[in-house]
Amino acid sequence: QVQLVESGGGLVQPGGSLRLSCATSGFTFSTHHMSWYRQAPGQERELVAQVMSTRHVTNYADSVKGRFTISRDNAKQSVDLQMNSLKPDDTAVYYCKATHQFYPDKRYYWGQGTQVTVSS
Repeated sequence: QVQLVESGGGLVQPGGSLRLSCATSGFTFSTHHMSWYRQAPGQERELVAQVMSTRHVTNYADSVKGRFTISRDNAKQSVDLQMNSLKPDDTAVYYCKATHQFYPDKRYYWGQGTQVTVSS
């Protein structure tokens, strides 16, 4: 059974930091690209950051470049998102996603999401 379980969300003041974690099981972690998405109320889900299965190449949305860092640990089958200098616009539900490196349209999995709220 495939499981992706996010943790680390919460309420933080503007300028603060949070670290999200996604623990996975039930699939071959090393063959999947890992991503963090977010969805704010009334908006579409958007890609925040991605780390590829090979060479651990990373990509970021322009809105988070220089503030967020994605990392993966194949031994622990987990992916983290370090979020610094948080802004109110970062408020959203953050989702972890695993996408197979060769079958991206057929083999992908989502976590249940974790709420991040940036507010004073």
